[in-house]
Amino acid sequence: MKIAIVGGGPGGLYFAALMKQLDPSHDITLWERNAASDTFGFGVVFSDETLGGIGNADPVVAEYMSRRFARWSDIDIHFRGEMMTVGGQGFAAMSRKELLELLQRRCIELNVDVRFSTLAPAVEELEANYDLVLAADGINSQIRAKYADSFKPNLDPRTNKFMWLGTDQVFEAFKFFVKETEWGVMQIHGYPYSDEGSTFIVEMHQDVWRAAGFDETANEVFPPGVSDEKAIAKIRQIFAEELNGYEVLTNNSKWINFTTVRNENWRHNNVVLLGDAAHTAHFSIGSGTKLAMEDSLALAACLHEHADVESALAAYEAERRPVVASTQRAAQASLEWFERIGQYKDQDPTQFAFNLLTRSRRITQENLRLRDPEFADAVDRGFASSQGLTEVAPAMFQPFRIGELELKNRIVVSPMDMYSATDGVPGDFHKVHLGSKALGGAGLVMTEMVCVSEAGRITPGCSGLYTDDQRDSWKEIVDFVHSRSTARIGAQLGHSGRKGSTKLMWEGIDQPLESGNWTAVGPSALPYSPENQIPVELDRAGMDAIKAEFVASTVRADEAGFDLLEIHAAHGYLLSSFLSPVSNKRTDEYGGSLENRLRFPLEVFDAVRAAWPAHKPVTVRISATDWIEGGNTSDDSVSIAKAFVEHGAAGLDVSTGQVAKEEKPAFGRSYQTPFADRIRQEVAAPAGVAVIAVGAISTYDDVNSILLAGRADLIALGRTHLYDPQWTLHAAAEQEYQGPGAQWIPQFRAGRRKPPSSRTDAVRPRLSLLKEADIQESNTHLRWTPESAAASVLVK
Repeated sequence: MKIAIVGGGPGGLYFAALMKQLDPSHDITLWERNAASDTFGFGVVFSDETLGGIGNADPVVAEYMSRRFARWSDIDIHFRGEMMTVGGQGFAAMSRKELLELLQRRCIELNVDVRFSTLAPAVEELEANYDLVLAADGINSQIRAKYADSFKPNLDPRTNKFMWLGTDQVFEAFKFFVKETEWGVMQIHGYPYSDEGSTFIVEMHQDVWRAAGFDETANEVFPPGVSDEKAIAKIRQIFAEELNGYEVLTNNSKWINFTTVRNENWRHNNVVLLGDAAHTAHFSIGSGTKLAMEDSLALAACLHEHADVESALAAYEAERRPVVASTQRAAQASLEWFERIGQYKDQDPTQFAFNLLTRSRRITQENLRLRDPEFADAVDRGFASSQGLTEVAPAMFQPFRIGELELKNRIVVSPMDMYSATDGVPGDFHKVHLGSKALGGAGLVMTEMVCVSEAGRITPGCSGLYTDDQRDSWKEIVDFVHSRSTARIGAQLGHSGRKGSTKLMWEGIDQPLESGNWTAVGPSALPYSPENQIPVELDRAGMDAIKAEFVASTVRADEAGFDLLEIHAAHGYLLSSFLSPVSNKRTDEYGGSLENRLRFPLEVFDAVRAAWPAHKPVTVRISATDWIEGGNTSDDSVSIAKAFVEHGAAGLDVSTGQVAKEEKPAFGRSYQTPFADRIRQEVAAPAGVAVIAVGAISTYDDVNSILLAGRADLIALGRTHLYDPQWTLHAAAEQEYQGPGAQWIPQFRAGRRKPPSSRTDAVRPRLSLLKEADIQESNTHLRWTPESAAASVLVK
């Protein structure tokens, strides 16, 4: 093959070396506009997984890298005058300059035509004269810009400012210095990369950056290689204690806003993107160099395994894209956490450290327990103490109070529409459905959205509380839950609004009825989708009638014996459609500003709160973002949450989206939790109000991790409980918990231990001299010092 590579960073160089090893007859030319000696940055961090791949692909490179690595396993988190150390992580880093020198030498040894200080020919010329053109030209890729119509890039500049620096202080571990200053919270990400120095990244929100006066040089243009010395002088002053007399080192150091790069496609004909040109991931979870070298390995392998370039590039993208997407999801969660770090400044240091460690959702409590059981136990003890509890137990089994309602544990069965009522009357199905979840150990069981009128149903199968027959049937279910379990049960009240008069879910979700339909209503005459009805815009009389229906249903809910009431103001149903500018285009006092859009939902809430017994809590489910440009955002959700809290909401059930068909949610594990987290920190916790997190949470480990980090007070699980109605009790058994938070009814008590299955559960003979716990203890805490570096060289 004849291969052109644009960009002489680690990704381009490593790809060239790998291709030459696979077939020395490849004709490879690499262009790099900077000189060979121009190196920006300090250290590069690698994972054990990546190092294993490098070792398999190029033992020469791997062996040299291993001799230059700084290795350690500890993370030190400095916060509010304390240092928390967490071990068992495993890091390896080296100088970026040394890595580039190594890869440059390797390419020259293998006869790659490397042209430094040289601009590459126009990409059209390369595309015509080479079999493959590799665009490894970085985050500001000109090739990507040239073929933007094919690659379809999405560039997302973030709000935090950061500066890449170094220090001659040799850190012994990965360091997070989180410092509360007079201007706001600033943080340092630091790690050693040799026996001579460490990387020292300063980061802060742009509001803090501006308040501290760092914007003084914002309009200055610094030539390549020139650093922002005024800002660096100020950094030396602010972080004098952390520097401890050591120097700050510069290398093209200036303020940057991190930009997340995504591309819908990575290839255009025989041109392919690699590394930062294709994707970026925030430095707080790894390095772009690591991702680029992994790209290079995968691309070289696919080219070697396939007969033609087109199929090889398709295979490369299919293989690599899911890995990158997973990394970017974790990186997005991490960068957003650091953007909001100020909201955690009052947390207990141990909880804060746990919160920081689990920010990307890649580390969880159980994962941490394997790495550093001593710290994991400290987190459990700290959580129990913060709740005023004496018993240390898994967080999910600690009791909780919403208003005056005591719950035995933190697990909620999320409201799930079953579409199985007859004329709005729940029957045996609902009794079995909700009864089984109550017997299964959840602390609170929620009904589906119970509709306040016949016209307020979503489908003909939706249940209601607009007749006495419906109330009496609900009472049978409530009585069963109360008499047969220690669970509490709540009713969710709602009105379908413009999403009403549709088919049962399994007949066509959100599809309009073909016959027997009824008139849908909404704040504006805008359909949920082109297929749905155009709703009738509500006038004042219609709004008053619906408010009265909510009140009447509230009274029946109390007569049925429900312990809690939730108002459904999410997912595009009536109250939600008033809140969202996507569905509310009114020009009167109920439309326009958020204050106006809140007016009717708050009127309904006030009427319900007044009709509901004072000792029973009322919660509200909200959509914390519409996932639509021009719709409600996370900022809006904070204002919405605050308004409901001020009107007496005892809890906020935080979901997202489903407001309009054109939404584009960022699905992923626990993807809605950050919205609940923000509302809890900024609104709910200061007011003593509960926050319920929901959405793609399915393991007890994730549940405990969210609770321990202080991101929510309760966790609602829906599909998980459909898969296993006794999920909560099974989670207790798997965690070896027995206590009031997970009580098996007498009839089921014999099943509280997992039945034996196969040989894998057998008692094993002892075949080692040391217990695993002893081995774990010896490996948990590894520090990096110049002395340990010298010792490792001596060993070699």
